[in-house]
Order: sequence, then C-alpha cells, then structure tokens
Amino acid sequence: MVLLGGIHMPDNKNVFKENSRKNFDKQAEHYDQSSDGRFVSKMYDKVVEMLNGFQGGILLEAGCGTGNILSRLYKYKKFQLCGLDISDKMIQVARRDLPQDVLLKVGDAEFIPWPEDYFDIVLCNASFHHYPNPEKVLLEMKRVLKPAGKLVIGDPTAPPLIRQVLNFMLHICNNGDYRIYSPKEMKKLLETCGFKPFKFRKINYKSFVISASA
Repeated sequence: MVLLGGIHMPDNKNVFKENSRKNFDKQAEHYDQSSDGRFVSKMYDKVVEMLNGFQGGILLEAGCGTGNILSRLYKYKKFQLCGLDISDKMIQVARRDLPQDVLLKVGDAEFIPWPEDYFDIVLCNASFHHYPNPEKVLLEMKRVLKPAGKLVIGDPTAPPLIRQVLNFMLHICNNGDYRIYSPKEMKKLLETCGFKPFKFRKINYKSFVISASA
C-alpha cells in the first residue's frame, strides 16, 4: 500500500479485480434492483440500438453481469451470444435467466477464454471502468475480434472536476471501480490499442457509448 494524504491507497492492481469480484458476488442476487443496477439499466436501450445497427454474427459481452443486455439481444435472433464475467455469482444469475444456447463463462477480461479472430462484436457495458489494466483488456479484445470486427463500450462519465474527485474516491472505497474516463480519454486509449474509426453517442449526462473497428 502507498500513503496519500494520510489515506492508504492500493498499489497492486489485482486488488481492484479481487474487490470487483467480491463486490459483484455479494450483489448478484439483488443487483438489478440496486442503485448501480438501476443506473446501468438506463444505458441498455442506446447500447442495444447501436448493436442492432451492425450485421449479425458472434457477439461477446465482457462484464455481462446478470445478462440483461444479452437477454434483450436474444429476442432479435440476430447474434450468437456469449458472455464473460469475473463474478461466478453474476454468471449463475445470468445462466438461470438466459436460454441454454447463450454460452457463459467465468473469467478475467485480461485473459478472454476464446481463440483469436473469433468474434464479430465485443461489447463491454458499464464494466470498463473496473479494469485496472485498460490497455491490456483492449488488446485482448482486439485479439479475439475478427479483422474489422466491432468493439462497443458503454461506460459512465462525469465533467472534469467531478471526474477528478470520483477517480480519487474510487481508489479508497474498495468496491473495485478503477477509473472513470471522458470520451476523449476513451478515444485515446482505443487509438493506442489500434482501434478506429469511432462512433460516439451520449446516452445521458452520466454515460456514453462508443464503437470502433479492430
């Protein structure tokens, strides 16, 4: 641990992943009714709308949680659906509610358990801000995407000063959140990892969705 202003800050990035896993294991059964679940639910329509603008194919949702977006997408019969989440409890809830032909796995987005060039689309909704190694995750997503495959990321955001305060608080609240990004910061990360071009859409003043090609 390092000390900042009298407050102990975790210096091991794996701490954030373990805190995320523990937090979501604890919340899984009631996540959809929680404040986090209600916040995330406001993103679903715009994210699904963007995904339905693409041709069908094999789609992975990294950080699929209880499977709400996968459930919505299933109704369109447009995609072959897969989900990945670090929380075994979240996957248990999703598996209980989703059809059997949706493939779900427990795993870390830094080590996606599928072969390269496998997916047409990778979705990451309200999960990216939990990743302590964002470049590593993006490169892993690019690995499993087919050439010219699509990446879609929906995530919360905030104005600069509020975001600065939030990012400080995230590192001391131990719930697994790592960093809140601006759309500009997300675009820079995506460019660094070889994604382009970009399509950005504001969902509301607290969140956005962005898509890019591998």
